[in-house]
Amino acid sequence: MSGKEIRFQGLPISNGVAIAKVCLFDDNRHHKMPLEETSRLSVEEEIARLKKASVLVSQRLAEIRDKVKREIGSAEAEIFVAQKMILEDSSLNEQLLYLISSKRAPAELAITLTFDEYEHKLLAVDSEYIRQRASDIAEVKRRLLDTLSDTAPGFKCEGLGSCKKGRNRIVVTEELTPMITIELNFEHVKGFITERGGVTSHAAILARALGVPAVSGIHGLFDVISCGTQVLINGQTGEVVVCPEPDTISQAHQISTVEVSKERIIEPVDNLKVYANINLSNDVDEALELHAEGIGLYRTEFELFSAGRLLDEDEEFERYSYVVKKMNGKPVYFRMLDVGGDKNTQFFNLPQESNPYLGCRGARFLIARPDIFNQQARALARASAYGPVYVMYPMVVSAEQLVTLKGMFASAIDGIRTGTIYQGLMFEVPSACLRATELLEMSDFASIGSNDLIQYLFAVDRNNDLVAYDYNPDKPVFWDIIRLLISAAQKTGKPLSICGEIASDPKYTSKFIDIGLDTVSVSSRLIPHIRLAAMEQSL
Repeated sequence: MSGKEIRFQGLPISNGVAIAKVCLFDDNRHHKMPLEETSRLSVEEEIARLKKASVLVSQRLAEIRDKVKREIGSAEAEIFVAQKMILEDSSLNEQLLYLISSKRAPAELAITLTFDEYEHKLLAVDSEYIRQRASDIAEVKRRLLDTLSDTAPGFKCEGLGSCKKGRNRIVVTEELTPMITIELNFEHVKGFITERGGVTSHAAILARALGVPAVSGIHGLFDVISCGTQVLINGQTGEVVVCPEPDTISQAHQISTVEVSKERIIEPVDNLKVYANINLSNDVDEALELHAEGIGLYRTEFELFSAGRLLDEDEEFERYSYVVKKMNGKPVYFRMLDVGGDKNTQFFNLPQESNPYLGCRGARFLIARPDIFNQQARALARASAYGPVYVMYPMVVSAEQLVTLKGMFASAIDGIRTGTIYQGLMFEVPSACLRATELLEMSDFASIGSNDLIQYLFAVDRNNDLVAYDYNPDKPVFWDIIRLLISAAQKTGKPLSICGEIASDPKYTSKFIDIGLDTVSVSSRLIPHIRLAAMEQSL
């Protein structure tokens, strides 16, 4: 189409700006499959077809996992381990065999009915984190159906001779999935636009790791575009412009987007310390490759999510000590398990809550579960024998809460031979920010968790595309809070860093430096971007 530009506002998923023609992904390619009871094949033959498809999908998932681990990172590779576990789930497979054996359903119908039931159950759960996992169920279903029909994921214009299959295009789809992100020549895709899918979805995590701009929550886009329509997307603001006019394109080109490959190492700069965020212990290797000056956020709960269970003390110690040894004296900030809210899983046995974001999460969870807290504290204390350990408490709301946590930690590690241990907090809740001086006087350091701070400061669900316009750090009151925290840190002489999403955005780097915040922690792959931005600021 051509004509006057049309603007949409969606949910920013992955940072970056892209201008390109679009390819429309075919999300409904299975609608012609046999989904009625049939006797065209025997029960034994249908079961054999199902088992063969399961084996092939399992093999493909293993191949993708290895590729992602090699080219992107170990944390992102675990996404495909989770899908493989779904495929191997015993209760799910029992239901599939029951439908084929007792109901004489073809394999396609059995898969559709079973996986749809599981998906609908997850979508009904209050937790946004759990609801986002429903997309993994749907993706495994699509993989099985593709394999049964020998159908490859494709585009709506495929077969017309002009389809680019996503190469140098922006891919538009109903839902962004890991399959689309990884298997459609991701190194050549310019960006993604999707009708649904949250910030915490696995595909969003992959898009950010790949540095591919992505925007979600764009409804009605299919009504105004066709394959080949030119579109501009801004993964920072969530804006999508269909048929952008020359002035709009010119403004977009002026946005600073420095492309830095993983191989390009930018050495530390004088005016800003740049630490790395990691999810799993093996992620420390990439942080060191890119010359991180420390680990500013080790999201320890992801070790449990990756394992799919609670770890014992020795397993936690093994992971923590590996990172401390690798960093060889450089600081490692361990965030104590930050669960609840959008990060819940069955093995935590959390209570059902009508509003889990305001319930038993962060510091409240740690206090409520001394069994889990004490074990992690002991593992960290043992790891401190190999280098300094910075223990960071999430979602602290008051001085009384911090006193309780520090007391619990001291009791838990009584009798353990330790090295140097520092204790601090994350500023994520407005009540804590307003008592920053008092809390910093009780702490060795602090870090600003901007994602939750923005969410609670503006009372906005960061995973809700209906209110995404209010999840915005470009508001004076947010920066008033940041300045308040910097002032309190300077007054008390305590180190302060920031580890939220805005720390990873080069457009804010110079502002952090100007207002006196000298330490940020970002995804390892973004370290070169941030250092280049800091270098530009000092010119």
